[in-house]
Parts: sequence; structure tokens; C-alpha cells
Amino acid sequence: MVLIKLITFNLLLSVPLGALCYAELGTSFTKSGGHYTYLLETLGPLPAFLRLWAEFFFIRPSVASYVSLAFGRYVVEPFYAPCDAPTVLIKLVSILGLTFVVVVNCWSVTMASRTQVTLTFIKMFALVLIIVPGFIALAKGKTENFQNGFEVESITLDRLPLAFYNGLYAYGGWFYLNFVTEEVINPNRNIPLAIICSMVMVTVCYVLVNVAYYTMMTPAELLLSEAVAVTFANRALQGMASVIPFLVALSCLGALNGGFFGAPRMLFVGAREGHWPPIFSMIHIRRHTPLPAVLLLYPMVVVMLMTGEIYQLINFASFSRWFFIALATLGMLIHRYRFPLHPRPFKVPLVIAVTFTVVCFFIVGLSLYSDPWNTGISCALTLTGVPVYYLTVYRYRLPHSWRRFFDYLSKQLQILLEVAQQEVRTY
Repeated sequence: MVLIKLITFNLLLSVPLGALCYAELGTSFTKSGGHYTYLLETLGPLPAFLRLWAEFFFIRPSVASYVSLAFGRYVVEPFYAPCDAPTVLIKLVSILGLTFVVVVNCWSVTMASRTQVTLTFIKMFALVLIIVPGFIALAKGKTENFQNGFEVESITLDRLPLAFYNGLYAYGGWFYLNFVTEEVINPNRNIPLAIICSMVMVTVCYVLVNVAYYTMMTPAELLLSEAVAVTFANRALQGMASVIPFLVALSCLGALNGGFFGAPRMLFVGAREGHWPPIFSMIHIRRHTPLPAVLLLYPMVVVMLMTGEIYQLINFASFSRWFFIALATLGMLIHRYRFPLHPRPFKVPLVIAVTFTVVCFFIVGLSLYSDPWNTGISCALTLTGVPVYYLTVYRYRLPHSWRRFFDYLSKQLQILLEVAQQEVRTY
């Protein structure tokens, strides 16, 4: 039991520690691309390519799918409460939200960033509306749900990785800024500042919201609820019960928009480095958006959205996601040892980097035992990129007819999408 509590404490600290590590990586390597760039610079091209491979084929589609499904559920659920909402309708609404985000990110970088700022303010307003009634009830002595709120006796070591995959999902955007480093003004100052401030704010808000939920709902009700904010609003805010789910849905839309704003930059940088098809390194000739990288992710997300459920998708994507995060911080440690004189404007203590890396590898390793099906598939799909790398990147061995077909397809897509190579060097 002491071991479980110690591991749980370390896992709770893992996200802030990881954010600090990524602040160092973001200031040490000033290219955009996030995980891909750091793996390329520290561990070499194969791990970097596998990160791109996993990102395009299942990590980004899975992440975008479960955020879209959360959006659809919070839009539809209030109209059917207390009954279950039709799954088909939830998925159709989810696709509409996804389509809106894709259109915004294809249309204008400015529009995407302004949409993100607006939705972030709405998210904060929604959090305040949840936190305040919860703490008012807490002040009135409504504490009975906290008596057995944390039953550590029922926790087993094998359940921890999957539990924390779901818990750590709430902090899932802490590395998005690293995807767009080249678009950040004064990154050496602003990347660490933004990461540290945002992690403190997110951690505080996340804890306060969960405390508010427990004032109105038992642990069992929290687990059974498909849309927790809907259940909370029906009990705590009868006059505004329909407002909270709508605001939470907009919050999900903001998370989806942030993902589509950042993740395509990874594919963009990978194509620029020659590790991905050249079409992905092109931007629209008038709108200057990475149109192919955004648009060509869309069908992958739709397919994943139609075939999966939220918790299944979280477990499916989290294995590879956290495995590559662990590799990135391991690479940071190796790079420190190999190149001690490399400029590092922001440097985290060694104990922080080592602790985070060990915790990540622990979660990833144990999750193979906890959920061998989803994590095993995720691992296998990642490894399918190895032969592709050696055939298409390490040594270009595709038949001549295939090369001509891919070149022709790339040119036709370039004409259709009105895109061209970036002219201004930003790195």
C-alpha cells in the first residue's frame, strides 16, 4: 500500500515535471514540431519518423476523436436527460464540431488563434460557474461525499496506468506550444513562462472542479455519469442547468481547436525535413495555413470517431503518446551528456528530468500488462513504421512506377489545394 501511494504521488507530479522538461527542450531547439523535433535532434531520425507515423495514423485521430465525442455528448445529452442520448446523434454532432475546427484552421491562422482565445475565456467562465456553487455547498457543510471519496484499499498496481491515462488526459495540452515554437515571439522567455503559468492554472482549476463535483455527486455517480457536468448542473444550478453543458461543449471545441492548430505543425516540420511526403510541408499561397497537414488528417479522425468510444480511444492513444514523451526526455538527458556546451536558456534540475522519464516508462510498461489489447495494438501499429522508414526514408527503394505515381499525386494535390513550399525561413 505504501508503494502504491508513493507511485500515485509521483504520477500526480509527472505532468508539471514533464512541462518543465519540455520548457527546456523548447528553448534548446527552436524549431517547431514538438516531440518530432526533439527526437530528431537527440535520438536520431528513426524515433522521430515513428513519432510522425504514430501521430498521423492513430495518436492525433484518437485524441481528436475523443475530444469530438465529448463535445457531441455535451451538446446532445441535455436534450435527452435523464435517458441515454442516441450514439449515432452524438457522433453526427461530433463530426459537425470537428468539421468546424478543420475549416477554421484551414481558413486563417489568425482566425484559429482568435477562436482559441475566445474559447479559452469561455472555458474559464464555465469552470468558475462549476467551482463557485460547489464551494458554496462545501461551506454549508456538504462534505458527506468526501468521507469515502478516495478508497485506496481498492487500488491495485495494475490499474494505476489506465487510471492515470484518464487523469493525465485533463492536462493533455501542456506540450502544444512546443509544436509552434517558430511562431512564438521571444521563445526563450515566453515558452517557459507560458508553460509554467498554464500548468499552475490548469492544476488549480482541475483540483477545484473535482472538489466541486464531489460536493454534489458520490464517487459512484461520477463514474456512472456519461456527462458529469450535465449531472452536476442539474443538481447545483437548476436555473442554469442548460448553460453549463453548452459551455463545457465549447470548452471541448477549444481543446479540439488547439490540437488541430498545433499537431499539423509536426507533420509540416517532418515533411520539411524529408521524413514525410513533401505535400505536407506546403502552405496555402494566400491564407498561409498548413492546409494539407490539417485537411488530410480530417478523414483519419472521422474514421476513428465513428468506430471508437471515449475511454477506449484514450487508452489506445496514450501508450504511444507517453512512450514518445518518455523518449524525448530521455533524449534530452543524453543530449546534455553528449553536448554539455549546447546553449540551454532554460535548464531543469537533473532530478526532475530523471524522475519524469522513469515515471513515464513505468506507466507505459505497466499499461501493457493492464490493458494488453489496446496498448498492444498501439505498440504494434507504431512498429509498422520501421519497415516504412527503411523503404522510404533511410534508403528510397520504392519501384520506379510507384515513385512516378506518388509524384503525380503530390502535384495534383498541390494544384487542387493551391499550396506551395514556404518561402520565408522561420528556423
